[in-house]
Amino acid sequence: MEEKQAAKKPHDAFFRWLFADVRHLRYLLELAGKINIDVGEFLAAVNLDTLVRIPDSYSEVYETGDADLAFRVNVLTGAPVFVGILVEHKSGRDADMFNQLARYMRSVMKRFDEGRLFDGLPTMAMIFYNGRENWNPLELLEKDYPAYFHGMVLPFRCAFVNMSDIPDSDCLACEDVATGLGIAAMAHAYDKDDILEVFNQFKPKLQKMPDKERSCLLEKISVYLTEYLDKDALKELNMAFKSIGQKYGFVSAGDVFRQEIADARSEEQAKAQKLIDEERQNAKAELAQNRDDTETVLREMGMSDEKIAEMQAKLEVLRQSRQSHG
Repeated sequence: MEEKQAAKKPHDAFFRWLFADVRHLRYLLELAGKINIDVGEFLAAVNLDTLVRIPDSYSEVYETGDADLAFRVNVLTGAPVFVGILVEHKSGRDADMFNQLARYMRSVMKRFDEGRLFDGLPTMAMIFYNGRENWNPLELLEKDYPAYFHGMVLPFRCAFVNMSDIPDSDCLACEDVATGLGIAAMAHAYDKDDILEVFNQFKPKLQKMPDKERSCLLEKISVYLTEYLDKDALKELNMAFKSIGQKYGFVSAGDVFRQEIADARSEEQAKAQKLIDEERQNAKAELAQNRDDTETVLREMGMSDEKIAEMQAKLEVLRQSRQSHG
């Protein structure tokens, strides 16, 4: 039965935020290579120390959802050639995914050296999936082809990695805490109990992270989970995370929302108070000017200083009386 295309959603912000960093991506690829033979064989042929991201500005594809992460890396032999890596995240089935990858590959994976026989880059596309349902698009794509054609159906190499297949133990053992916890959170995004258990296991590692990095990571994860869990589950999770997070500077999604409201209210209150202060200053200045003008007119009329002072005092009493009744 032909796969139905799922409604497109924006490229996952958390995945992109985390793995646009080549250091984090390297750890992700190494963990994926342990469970996926195609990724493992690819990593054995390249030098990950040379991993470089290709900026989005190189892309000629501007369709929503086509903003994959693109990288290049040198081959391990030391020869003066490199290959491309496309990294795509999916949280649901997408019947147009391979066309999307092909468009992006043609747009980005190019060499601009003069005199080369071919300006394209040999490319490995890697699809990282954390959906609710079991899905392997490569198997669906190749199922009607004889075995001889497997691996040849696409114009590029491709590997499919279900993030739930990466063991929690590997995530915990990962030297990079952000990568390990990020993968585990994505793998268990639909189960609040599993997420809480994973967070508890990561507590010692979180404690060793710099405060700013730790707080940013946990805030990003909390906001990310709002895409996958209902409001009741999120409320329960945020209550449970509080005991973990407050000690380590954790800001939950609810805290972020409430802080935004509080900041907005504080800003409005500050603006209102500023207007009140300005009005008071203007009123004081106007009153002082009126006193001076009154005194000048009375003095020109020949009134003595004692009489002027007496009249100003009476006017002040009258003003005070009006204010108290206002």
